[in-house]
Amino acid sequence: MNTYESVGDVRKVSTWLGHASVLSTETYVRANTAEKLDVLAARRPPSIRKGVFIDARDRLMRILNEDKVK
Repeated sequence: MNTYESVGDVRKVSTWLGHASVLSTETYVRANTAEKLDVLAARRPPSIRKGVFIDARDRLMRILNEDKVK
């Protein structure tokens, strides 16, 4: 959308993005920015718990744990 605002020509943006049709690009150009922000605000990032790798069985984890000891 920033590119479209800068250029002002949906055909150029469509070509630059490699869209098969200008209709594909128009979907993004006509999107309501406030609606997009509302959707993003309603989503939360996934909660990720901090983990501890004990007794790693795969080779990569063994190598990483060996580096910590050195």
